[in-house]
Amino acid sequence: MNDLLKSAKAIEETIVKDRRTIHQNPELGNDLPQTTRYIMDRLTEMGYEPKEICKSGVVATVGKPGKTILLRADTDALRMPEKTGLPFASQNPEAAHTCGHDTHAAMLLGAAKLLKDRENELCGTVKLMFQPAEEILAGAKAMIDAGVLENPHVDAAVAIHISSVTQPAGFVGFTKGGSHGSADKFVITVKGKGGHGANPHTAIDPITAGSHIVIALQEILAREIDAADTATMTIGAFQSGLKENVIPDEAMIMGTIRTKSSKVRTFMKQRLVEVAKAVASAFRCDCEVEYPFGVAPLENDNDLMDEIVGYTRDLLGEDKVQELPGGMGSEDFSLVTEKVPGIFLRLGAMPSDPEKVFPAHNPNVLFDESAFPIGSAVYANAAIQWLKNNQ
Repeated sequence: MNDLLKSAKAIEETIVKDRRTIHQNPELGNDLPQTTRYIMDRLTEMGYEPKEICKSGVVATVGKPGKTILLRADTDALRMPEKTGLPFASQNPEAAHTCGHDTHAAMLLGAAKLLKDRENELCGTVKLMFQPAEEILAGAKAMIDAGVLENPHVDAAVAIHISSVTQPAGFVGFTKGGSHGSADKFVITVKGKGGHGANPHTAIDPITAGSHIVIALQEILAREIDAADTATMTIGAFQSGLKENVIPDEAMIMGTIRTKSSKVRTFMKQRLVEVAKAVASAFRCDCEVEYPFGVAPLENDNDLMDEIVGYTRDLLGEDKVQELPGGMGSEDFSLVTEKVPGIFLRLGAMPSDPEKVFPAHNPNVLFDESAFPIGSAVYANAAIQWLKNNQ
């Protein structure tokens, strides 16, 4: 067994303890006081000097001057209950770590220990990024705005996400090119003129206009997007009116646009505005379109992926590293990969009992804890080998 894997296995009990502690105390968004304090205390115990560079965003470095590689773990939970019945289940009835961010934080703490023990061997700097608010796609931006990619400047970045369904425990998955879709929330406000249902000719009906907008928007996907491109548009809410005989003043339509291509993303956002305004105008209504938040598709740097995958195969064996198809879920690590070469890996932690296999975001989701030290080793190995070969 590789020396790094042996060292990771030797601290498995500590990694699991860290994970269970964070798991029991899930927090939401960027309001993670207990999680942040725990991570900073653990890093300090190892000899680091961690800094909270923005609310709940923690950074620490190890190594010496030279190239810098960033290792990222997200740390927030989801607003939902947990139903696993585990002895270390969430103590917060309104939040749970059902996406596995507790495991990411614990694995990066494990990697921090492995790297600190080998600091004299590092051929550059490793920057550890503990990021809040991934579930609301806000944490990466906050940390970037706070300077996580500078001082020292980051030359490469690696993130790992655990998986409860796609791979056995300890297997690593990768996707070249686009691995995650963009996500842009849109809000369309259709403004008409309210009136009595008995006299619709004196009003301007935003519900009728909004209904035609919903139908017309489908033509963007059906007739304007190349069938070879991956894209989707979902209308998830249509709200208007409170009374059966009152024509309201306004209607509100909300939805999301997702695509694997930055070019298609820009085109769809532009065309949505044009179509919505044109249709609203045809029905004598005014129309406003807003994009309250959004993240780009996550596009992995293929050269960096080939390099890190090679190091990971050397660490775990050829058969333990597998190429996987991408998906349309979104990840705000894409904001990092927009600015520096970066890659996103998946770590299998599927329970061996098929009856205990549930997907992420499910209140019953379980992760095989034997995968955690492997995740720590993969993080640390990627940094050690990349710095060694990119001086």
